[in-house]
Amino acid sequence: MIELKNVSFKYELQQEKTIKNLDLYVQQGEFIGIIGKNGSGKTTLCNIIRGIIPDFVQGEISGDIIIDNKNIDDIERGEMAELVGFVFQNPFSQISGIKKTVFEEIAYGLENLGVPREEIKQRVTDVIKLLKIEDLQDKNPNELSGGQSQRVAIASIIVMNPKVLIFDEPTSQLDPLGTEEIFDILKLLKSQNKTIILVEHKIDLIAEYADRVVVMDDGEIIFNGETHEVLSNDKIEEHNVSMPIVSKLAYKMNAEKPGFFKKVPITLDECKKELEED
Repeated sequence: MIELKNVSFKYELQQEKTIKNLDLYVQQGEFIGIIGKNGSGKTTLCNIIRGIIPDFVQGEISGDIIIDNKNIDDIERGEMAELVGFVFQNPFSQISGIKKTVFEEIAYGLENLGVPREEIKQRVTDVIKLLKIEDLQDKNPNELSGGQSQRVAIASIIVMNPKVLIFDEPTSQLDPLGTEEIFDILKLLKSQNKTIILVEHKIDLIAEYADRVVVMDDGEIIFNGETHEVLSNDKIEEHNVSMPIVSKLAYKMNAEKPGFFKKVPITLDECKKELEED
């Protein structure tokens, strides 16, 4: 679904590259977690994949970017909107501000693509049911809470039916309940074989949901592998990325009592299973 081959990018007026000779391959239906310290290049990478670099953000880019077997340079903007959907860190920046109801807000993108009116109504209705936000559909989108706004922002992207969904720290401004609701939506989308790229600092949730984890530092991919393989490796902490809490505890237990955990767990379920087997 996504291929980046030897991609580099330098922002205009900057001397150093933000992305450096990066290779990344994402299969259809994969759930990829991208983690790394602030300034490691995660958001820039996402903006390259969704095509706003270098169209809207100026700079020097090199390498090959292939989305759904097409070079990104050959993809029209309208087609790109149907290929890649992006959910912002701040949901309020994604609300148009010109629609009076949540229903109309979710329909806005389809209107811009010229989708027939009856099809718009059906697709919006289906997405509202899918995300269980019927109670919000008649509310003013400018008067919602952070969690409600994020669900509406996600709905406005899902309704476009993109093949790839990119989430840039979608839970950063949410409480634990709101965070849980967003991850329930991500789990639902994964079950529909959507390709998901998630930038997120909440490592314990990445551990639970992602198929594969990419660790970035200074514009480069440092680790790229199956979720358990990457998050149970204590070397990721050398790059200011924290392991899951249960993994840290497992390392501590093994230091005090070698072999206590034969396999370092990354989730509570894995921890329970390991202890039960012992």
